[in-house]
Amino acid sequence: MVPFSFAGHDFLADPQGALHWPAERALLVADLHLEKASWFARLGQFLPPYDSQATLAALTAIVERAGVERLYCLGDSFHDRFGCDRLPEEARAMLLALTARLDWTWILGNHDPGFADHCGGRLLEEAEVAGVLLRHEADPADPRPEISGHYHPKLRLQLKGRNVSRRCYVGSSAKLILPAFGALTGGLDAGHPEIRRKVGPEAAAFVPVADRMLRFPLAA
Repeated sequence: MVPFSFAGHDFLADPQGALHWPAERALLVADLHLEKASWFARLGQFLPPYDSQATLAALTAIVERAGVERLYCLGDSFHDRFGCDRLPEEARAMLLALTARLDWTWILGNHDPGFADHCGGRLLEEAEVAGVLLRHEADPADPRPEISGHYHPKLRLQLKGRNVSRRCYVGSSAKLILPAFGALTGGLDAGHPEIRRKVGPEAAAFVPVADRMLRFPLAA
């Protein structure tokens, strides 16, 4: 994980998209989209049915390394409101083990209002921790420091004739959008006008690499 400062707080950013908040003993992730593959399968589009296991295995590993006590999922944690019902036995066991051991908060997103079952934890529309607002979608009208998800930002570059795409964080002095943590999630270009509108004119993409954070301004 790479040191990263936002709104006067010190964080550690993981390339997979998890944000460790040591002072709060907390981990923040966004857009797990659990059981996305099984949702598509019901529509006749068959994808490898291992997305939830892969996502939860990666999340469990980061929780173990970071030694956190609290976890906040910033919305779209399941791909639909019945996603927890469809979890395979192994994935469900992993999720229940996490929600049982941690102070776990589900922030509701556009994909998962009205959970039929959420496998433990508590549901909130948004939360405020140490003066930082946690919500699913950034609100440019709210001046308070805010961490959100929703857009699955990715930085796309051309390097030595090759197109390179990396999950990235997009931030300004008051806004920070996390990348999607889910194993089966696409991404919106970090420089997309909607992302820049939500974050503000000083928006930049941040990519954790080895022991440092690379910053890429997102000028219009």
